[in-house]
Amino acid sequence: MSVKPVVPRRIATRDTETVIDWYRSQNAPDAARLFLDALERAIAQLARHPAAGSSRFDHELGLPGLRVWPLKRFPYMVFYVERPDHIDVWRILHAQRDLPAWLCEDPPAP
Repeated sequence: MSVKPVVPRRIATRDTETVIDWYRSQNAPDAARLFLDALERAIAQLARHPAAGSSRFDHELGLPGLRVWPLKRFPYMVFYVERPDHIDVWRILHAQRDLPAWLCEDPPAP
């Protein structure tokens, strides 16, 4: 089994920082830490099994190869595309957002 490197886009890193900042602003540093743990576990899973995520948004949005993986115990999802040499993480978004609109904020790079 090969493990691909996971490369988050800047906006995905910003998404993660926003979630952590929100939990801390709610005086919930333990939740922030647990969120990061859940995200790290999800990233490790995707590095080993990139095809495991759902391709639902690939079809809905017409974005070839786009997959989504939910975080355990948190209402967030990792949106990513498997590339030949890495996993391209597009966004980390709350499941209750208008996901198509949020995903289109950062158009695909050529």
